[in-house]
Amino acid sequence: MALNIVEKVDDEVKVRNVLLSVSDKSGLDSLVPTLVAVNPEINIYSTGGTYVAIEKILGDAAYKNLIKVSDYTGQPEMQGGLVKTLDFKIYLGLLSETYNQSHQYDLKRVDGVAIDMVVVNLYPFKETVAKDGVTPEMARTNIDIGGPCMIRASAKNFLRVASVTDPSDYAGIIEELNSNNGCISIEKRFELSRKAFAHTAGYDTAIAGYFTSVTVGQVKKCYTNC
Repeated sequence: MALNIVEKVDDEVKVRNVLLSVSDKSGLDSLVPTLVAVNPEINIYSTGGTYVAIEKILGDAAYKNLIKVSDYTGQPEMQGGLVKTLDFKIYLGLLSETYNQSHQYDLKRVDGVAIDMVVVNLYPFKETVAKDGVTPEMARTNIDIGGPCMIRASAKNFLRVASVTDPSDYAGIIEELNSNNGCISIEKRFELSRKAFAHTAGYDTAIAGYFTSVTVGQVKKCYTNC
C-alpha cells in the first residue's frame, strides 16, 4: 500500500470543531469561553465529566455549542466510561486531510466533521502509582486508552489539527485565537504536536516502568479468585 504523502497544507486553520476530554479540568473556564467567543458557531464535542464541566461553564448557552460524543457517533459510552471516543467517525475527523478528496468523501459518507483541535490530558497514572499503598489494580485502572489514541492521531495530523495536552498552554492558544481571527497557525500546531508526542511517550514509559517493578504475586493479591 502506497503511503499517503501530503504536498499542500494551510498555514492558518480556523477552529470550527473541537474534541475536548480531560482528566485535569483546570483552565477550562478560560479556554472554553474563548473558543465560543472567537467562533460563535463552534462545535465542542465532549464526554463524561468534561461534558458536565463545560455545560456548567457555558450555562444556558451550552446547547448552542456543546455536543455529546455519544450523540455524534451514535454509540453510547461503555459502562464505567471505558470506551467513549474509540470510534471510526472520531478518527476520520482527526486524521482526514483538507486537500484529500477521498478523505472529504469519507467525511460526507458518514456525516462526519473535520476536527480542528483536540484538548486531551490523560488519567493520572504517575500520580496514582506515586501514592503509598497503591496496588497493581489501582495502577491498571488508571491506564488511559482513548486519550493517547486521540493525542497521537491529532499530533500526527498537525497539518490541520492542534493537539493540546497541557493546561499551561491554554494561555498561548487563547492569545493566538484572539489575535488571529480564531485560527491556529502551523507553527503553533507543530509546536503542540512535538509536545503531545513527548507527553504520550512519557506516559507509556511510566506505565512500563511501574509494571516492570511489579511481580505476578503482587498482581494475584488484588484478585480473590487467583
